[in-house]
Amino acid sequence: MGPALVVAREDLPDLVPLLQQSGYQVIAPTLRQGAIAYAPIQSFEELPAGWTMEQDAGRVRLAHRPDNMVFGHAVGAQSWKRWLRPPAQTLFTVCRENGRTHIRPNEMAPPKLALFGIRPCDLHALAALDRVFLDAAIPDAPYAAMRASTVVIAVNCGTPADTCFCTSMETGPAVARQAGLKFDLVLTELTDGAHRFMVQAGSDLGRTLLAGLKTAPATEEDEAAARVLIRTAQKSMTRRLEARTAQLVLLGDAMESRQWQAVGARCMACTNCTMVCPTCFCTSLEDGSSVDGTTAWRKRVWDSCFTQSFSYIHGGSVRATIPARYRQWMMHKLASYREQFQVQGCTGCGRCIAWCPVGIDITEVARALIAESARAEEAR
Repeated sequence: MGPALVVAREDLPDLVPLLQQSGYQVIAPTLRQGAIAYAPIQSFEELPAGWTMEQDAGRVRLAHRPDNMVFGHAVGAQSWKRWLRPPAQTLFTVCRENGRTHIRPNEMAPPKLALFGIRPCDLHALAALDRVFLDAAIPDAPYAAMRASTVVIAVNCGTPADTCFCTSMETGPAVARQAGLKFDLVLTELTDGAHRFMVQAGSDLGRTLLAGLKTAPATEEDEAAARVLIRTAQKSMTRRLEARTAQLVLLGDAMESRQWQAVGARCMACTNCTMVCPTCFCTSLEDGSSVDGTTAWRKRVWDSCFTQSFSYIHGGSVRATIPARYRQWMMHKLASYREQFQVQGCTGCGRCIAWCPVGIDITEVARALIAESARAEEAR
């Protein structure tokens, strides 16, 4: 990362028109339907200054902050993946013209996006998706095109939610220098005294953007305030997940655990956890055609391993019960994801806990599995 600079609160709004002048559509946290969600904005003032989201298992609500922090909230209601891998994408179209059939791949140029306000846990999630879709033997072309035209502006997290556990996953609350994450700028919002943002560039594009802002070198006091902010955020997180231990348990003797029946009795298989998860990527293919039969198309749409039809093959579903589907999701998220892609599939963002209608907590399920495994080991 480049040297730390400071941008005053009244000067940071200039970043949005700088991005727009370069042809980028700015996507940022803003207020939508009673929650903080990521959506296109036209000006910096649309960011949710003075607002936060109180989150717990199965509970989310907006709340005012006593200060006027711009990023005084944890992760938004949905993840950033919808902007890089949309819920529905047309892959190709088949047209019949003059007695001949033509296949036309979807070659629309991807939009230039500036993702403004990505937290460190979501930055790790983007790295996981990159591992899946860019580093594969055959890269995913639509994702690669979207990623190449995207600017990433990260924000260190000073206000974790009660559902967050990124510290135990080593994915936050600050962007780690040694993590090798891809971003263009990273901000740290400071409100001790003057309201300001400490900012560092992570790319040549980031340095170009900084050159268009009014900045000053960060002082030792600024650096110290940033360290205090991050330490306070780390100490505020009460949830933990022992990722390495959980991986060993899940890949070991957890297949027949009684915990799956217990959690399956509560789970509604509503798919909320997979829809909001920043690293879930299951999709299905849908074909359609025009009424006159001259045009047909194939779309890729989001799907979930929690639906019974997702694992359907000739003769029935591979995972016919909800306990089996929950086990599949959790084992992939905490164990086999790492085996497949050499990165972890959970970043500790806590969205699956907050948006589960019955309040299932993945950290509690993991803890119960680990405890059960330990008891079984002692009994041997």
